[in-house]
Amino acid sequence: MGTLLTMSKINRRAFLAASAAAVPMLPVITSSAKATVKSNAKGGPIAISSGNGLPAVTKAVELMRAGSQPTEAVVQGVAIVESNPNDMSVGYGGLPNENGIVQLDSSVMDGPTHKAGAVAAIENIMNPAQVALKVLRRTDHVLLVGDGAKQFALAHGFKAEDLLTDKARKAWLKWKENLNPNDDWLDHDQHIEKDPRQARAEQLGIPYHYGTIHCSALDANGDLGACTTTSGLSYKIPGRAGDSPIIGAGMYVQNEVGSAGATGRGESLMQSCGSFQIVQHMANGDDPTQACLKVLKWIADHTKRKVLLNSKGQPNFGATLYALRKDGAYGCATMRGGAAFTVHDGTKARRERSAFLYEK
Repeated sequence: MGTLLTMSKINRRAFLAASAAAVPMLPVITSSAKATVKSNAKGGPIAISSGNGLPAVTKAVELMRAGSQPTEAVVQGVAIVESNPNDMSVGYGGLPNENGIVQLDSSVMDGPTHKAGAVAAIENIMNPAQVALKVLRRTDHVLLVGDGAKQFALAHGFKAEDLLTDKARKAWLKWKENLNPNDDWLDHDQHIEKDPRQARAEQLGIPYHYGTIHCSALDANGDLGACTTTSGLSYKIPGRAGDSPIIGAGMYVQNEVGSAGATGRGESLMQSCGSFQIVQHMANGDDPTQACLKVLKWIADHTKRKVLLNSKGQPNFGATLYALRKDGAYGCATMRGGAAFTVHDGTKARRERSAFLYEK
C-alpha cells in the first residue's frame, strides 16, 4: 500500500502530518525549556520496552517505586528476560553464532552521571546487562569485549554456565545442515524482497531474529536510565557485535532530554547512530514517536546497497526504535507495521502498537 513517507526529501510540515496519521501528536519539548516542560504527559515512574518486555517494565516500575535508581531498575527488569530459556533472543536460551556458541552483547547508561558500561561477545555469562552495569560502576572504561569481558565478570562473582539450551542447539544444527557459505558475505548486487537468511529459516521452520530487549525508565525525580541486551543476530559470524553494546546506537541517555533504544538490524543502527539521533531530535522539539520515525526515514534514505532493498527501494530488514522523554511522554516506531512495544506508565503494564514507516 506504499509508505507513510514516500518522498526522499520532504519538509518538516509534511513529515509531521504524515507521522500524525499513525499516532496522536504529543506535546513537544524545546531545547531551551526541556528541564521545566509543562505538558499533559505523565511523569515517572514509567518504563518502556520492546515487545518481549512486559516483565521488564513491570519489574522496573516496581523497583523505582521502592527507591531504586532507573539504571538499576532496567537492569533488574531485563534480567528476567535474559534468564528465561524460552526467550531465544537474549541471555540463556539465546540463539548461537554459526559455531554454536552463544555470544551476548549489552549496554547500560545512567542519566544523572552520563556514564555508560557495555560488554560485547561475552560467553557463558547469563546476565550480560549486570556485567555492563559493573563496568559502569567499577571501571573508568565503557566497553569490554570477548574473553576480557568474561574474565571481568568472573572476577566480580558471576557464574560461568552453558547458555546453549537444547532447543537452541537443535535449531542451530538444522541451520548448519542447510548452511549457505555466503550467508554473511554479501557478494551480489540485486534487490531482495526479504532477508534471504530469514526466508530460509522460515522455510526450515526454525527461529531466526536479530534478538534483543531494550528498556528505558524514568523515575519520579525525573532521572533516566536505559539498557539494551541481546544474543545478537542468529547464527552470526563469531565475534560479530551489533548495535546493542554501542553507546549511541543501541541505546543512549541524556538526562535533561530523554532516553532511546533500538532493536532490529544492528548494522543499520550503528551506521545511523540511531539512539543518539532520537534523543537529539527530542531535544530539538520532536515528540518521541516523531523522533523515532525521523531516524527510520534517515536509515531508509541511507540504505544504498540493492541487496538490502526490496523492489520498491525500501529496506528489506527490520528496525524498531523506542523513546522516553524527560516529562514521561513515550513513543515507538518500526520500519514496517505490525510491531508492538510494552510500557508501564505507573498504572499498569501493557502492549501498544507502534507507529511505522512502511505498511507491512
